[in-house]
Amino acid sequence: MENQEFKFEGTVLNGFLMLFINLAMLILSIVGIVYSIIMLDASNGAQGGWLLGGSILLVVINIIMWCGMLQLEPNEARVTTWFGKYAGTFAQTGFYWINPFYSTKKVSLRARNLDAEPIKVNDKTGNPVMIGLVLVWKLKDTYKALFEVDSQTMAANPNSVGSDTKGLMNALENFVRVQSDAALRQVAGQYAYDDEDTKEGEPTLRSNADEVNEQLEQKLDERLALAGIEVVEARINYLAYAPEIAAVMLRRQQASAIITAREKIVEGAVSMVKMALDKLSSEEIVELDDDKKAAMVSNLLVVLCGDDSAQPVVNTGTLNH
Repeated sequence: MENQEFKFEGTVLNGFLMLFINLAMLILSIVGIVYSIIMLDASNGAQGGWLLGGSILLVVINIIMWCGMLQLEPNEARVTTWFGKYAGTFAQTGFYWINPFYSTKKVSLRARNLDAEPIKVNDKTGNPVMIGLVLVWKLKDTYKALFEVDSQTMAANPNSVGSDTKGLMNALENFVRVQSDAALRQVAGQYAYDDEDTKEGEPTLRSNADEVNEQLEQKLDERLALAGIEVVEARINYLAYAPEIAAVMLRRQQASAIITAREKIVEGAVSMVKMALDKLSSEEIVELDDDKKAAMVSNLLVVLCGDDSAQPVVNTGTLNH
């Protein structure tokens, strides 16, 4: 979408200079009103009336002039409109005065953080999972933020000069929250929770966090570009099975871990038995026939693969040579 934001090109004056001028006008108007009342009491009605009228007009002008004062801190901006028409974005830090007939809305360009509550979604295989994200975002295009999405009508006093930005930014945050929820559901549905339900090498939510985060950030960029919002960082910060299947899945994971551990134990035990037989044979410590070797292998495997400690039995017999 084309960027329609542009810099404010209207008259901008130093705020401290206009502060001095406004104070001088205020003092002059008060003095004029006082002198006009004195002149009216002194039966000089014509001149007193003109002076009073001019002083009152000066007061009205002075009140309008005060409305043109504005102050901007770093990473803040004012979106200006001229009787409903967009007139540019003023983002110069400091104390200034602009034409008070411009309507201005203050927006924040600072980074904001969204820690979304975990939501329940179905992964690629249909399993319900709980997933949450943390998002860092900031406003990039003020025109889109105020005029492409209906956020300004939800802000508190959006048309008042110098109004607080809290209402407007909260409205944008609600927009970000809804779009983040939709993007998270879309991305989570493209991956399985773990590799037990997928083909070998297929990415999953648990094992391929970087790829999933990259995909999530891309989807968020596409959705939030409408509101002129830039995604600084998006990361999944919570991932778990839904409570209704968590216990079953935990038992499945435990069973898988036990099988894997048993495979390692058996593999190591067979290696140790082979090494023992080879050592006995090479160093000619004892000669064993096939029956004795089978018995020794059986005993060693029971000792090495068993969960409980072995109970030694002392053999008082002799080996036949």
